[in-house]
Amino acid sequence: MTRPRFLPDNFTLTLIGVVLLASFLPASGQVAVGFGWLTNIAIALLFFLHGAKLSRESIIAGAGHWRLHLLVFSLTFILFPIIGFALKPLLSPLIGDDLYMGMLYLCALPATVQSAIAFTSLARGNVPAAICSAAASSLFGIFLTPLLVTLLLDVHGDGGSTIDAILKISVQLLLPFVAGQIARRWVGNWVARNKGWLKFVDQGSILLVVYGAFSEAVNEGIWHQIPLWQLAGLVLVCCIVLALVLLASSLLGKVFRFNQEDRITILFCGSKKSLATGVPMAQVLFAGSTLGVLILPLMLFHQIQLMVCAVLAQRYANRQESVAEMMGQVDP
Repeated sequence: MTRPRFLPDNFTLTLIGVVLLASFLPASGQVAVGFGWLTNIAIALLFFLHGAKLSRESIIAGAGHWRLHLLVFSLTFILFPIIGFALKPLLSPLIGDDLYMGMLYLCALPATVQSAIAFTSLARGNVPAAICSAAASSLFGIFLTPLLVTLLLDVHGDGGSTIDAILKISVQLLLPFVAGQIARRWVGNWVARNKGWLKFVDQGSILLVVYGAFSEAVNEGIWHQIPLWQLAGLVLVCCIVLALVLLASSLLGKVFRFNQEDRITILFCGSKKSLATGVPMAQVLFAGSTLGVLILPLMLFHQIQLMVCAVLAQRYANRQESVAEMMGQVDP
């Protein structure tokens, strides 16, 4: 049967299903503890497989494009936080203080890896630079995100608390990634042949964390705390933030005179925020807090950015194909 166009992708539908499951059948007690251990194992496996998958040659090929990487990092770790902080007079009354904190956390996160590269490839951008930029963003985010969270969310505490968060994130995310890079010579070919399995590990770890986070939030009464009008406002806010960053990415790419392939890479790498990295990080940075409210903006933003960027990538691809066909008609 042909899939109706108005339906979201399978992962989005599954994510919605997990939220509904947690809303009606939340995990509690020893079941929640078991889900926590299972989630940590899945996250460690996820980053190990990403380390084993990423080619050193691809990193080296794109690493020399420092102007592009500097702009992408500026969009990810400077422009996003500035927008989130500057829009506080609008955002806080519209969505409430708790969801606004979630938006600030979203603004502090690194970029995605898979979708940024996939959209860049579809739009025929600079794929090696996208691989390098997205991967480096995830790795630098392990250190930069805790610092930005401390600044943006006005988290009080001594310097040791931030360092402790960085160390915990490094152990949970960076250490498995480095182990995967080391093991790549033995397992790299197997991982490349089983990309579908890596996709399920990626999505499965997110679903586990989302179920655990929303179970805890439901047990604490999240749906009684967030009215429907705030959820509608959150969707609007996510659209506004994404539109501002996409516009800035496009304009800055032209101002600094990057070619079209590089501008495509900047657009798709500089406008993304990682759900796969953001959810595990939230577990460490906000231990003891209600994660459901904090990651809800990230979940919505993630789906919106995928839908918007899919349309943009297809338009870039179609336009370039048309140009190529015109040039082919001119050639003898």
